[in-house]
Amino acid sequence: MLVTEMAKADPSITPIIISSNKTHHEFPAYLRMWKYLPVYKWVPPALIKFGSRYTKHILGPQGKLQKEAFNQIVQETDPAFTAWAVEAILHWHNTTVPENLIHIHGTGDRLLPFRFVQSHHTIQGGKHIMIMDKAEEISALLKKLIVGSK
Repeated sequence: MLVTEMAKADPSITPIIISSNKTHHEFPAYLRMWKYLPVYKWVPPALIKFGSRYTKHILGPQGKLQKEAFNQIVQETDPAFTAWAVEAILHWHNTTVPENLIHIHGTGDRLLPFRFVQSHHTIQGGKHIMIMDKAEEISALLKKLIVGSK
């Protein structure tokens, strides 16, 4: 979302987003609902870490190494930052799709389902954290995009 805002501010760059959305319209309704029913605000920050077992299913880490990395990220992330980030994401109200922005999205993303976004490039079966398990495919695509933009 930050990259989308950067793309709007500087049309001379060619930013690439992966597993994200370009506008608030690409959020599924069940995520938009949390803006109006802010249950996340009522959860003490210390308990946010315990919710990671539920977010694992949504984010989709695969295999032992990814699950370990996910658990480490959860344990090392400040709960106050997580609460702030959720608030910022839910209240982001962008409606403009910058022409210079390139979007890569996976068909298996459960957090930001593929059917709600309009990406330029598709990674079959890619989940929200597909940069971990589809790294080679994404890297090859990025190389093509970067070389093609020069």
